[in-house]
Amino acid sequence: SDKSIPFSGCVIQLYFYGTFAAIECYLLAAMAVDRYVAICNPLRYPTVMSQRVCIQLVIGSYVVSSLNATTHTGFLFSLSFCNSNTINHFFCDLPPILALSCSNIDVNVKLIIILVGFNLLGTLLVVFFSYVYILAAILRMPSAAGRHKAFSTCASHMTAVTIFYGTLSYMYLQPSSSKSQENDKVASVFYGIVIPMLNPLIYSLRNKEVKEAMKVLVKSCL
Repeated sequence: SDKSIPFSGCVIQLYFYGTFAAIECYLLAAMAVDRYVAICNPLRYPTVMSQRVCIQLVIGSYVVSSLNATTHTGFLFSLSFCNSNTINHFFCDLPPILALSCSNIDVNVKLIIILVGFNLLGTLLVVFFSYVYILAAILRMPSAAGRHKAFSTCASHMTAVTIFYGTLSYMYLQPSSSKSQENDKVASVFYGIVIPMLNPLIYSLRNKEVKEAMKVLVKSCL
């Protein structure tokens, strides 16, 4: 019932939102590379994607994403806000808060284009080229069963990538004149709620052990 948030709470919320949104981009790219190595170089997979490499990818994603969020948050809350104290959004996000500022926001807009563009387009290119090589490897497979298994392995990841990158690109990389804050709120529901909600279904239910556990659970309930 209380829709207010203190200034400090808004700062913290924006920082953690920005951090975890960027982490999602980098982890999706890392997962694409993981699938590329597994399908295109299966014999080298244990060496290339070792536990140490995986840990480094995760830590690197957190460090880069944290620096990215710190930059946005610092520049945003150094502005003056005098237009209104009502944020037309579900949570503290860059575009709706910038709309409340009476300062010059040109630097902030350029930061969004550069940093968000780098995070989105850079990681998306990694995903794209990984899947180009994966598709080429799949088409060379002589067995239809092998091709089906490979496509099945990649389908869940591509579903998450399509929804996540599509809605984030719409939110941040469109010119402000061609979109409305109401449409932004709809887009934010997808990358902020739908994708996290679907992740357990997209990934976990494709795991054999999880499927067997679900069958046992259903049988016990019946």
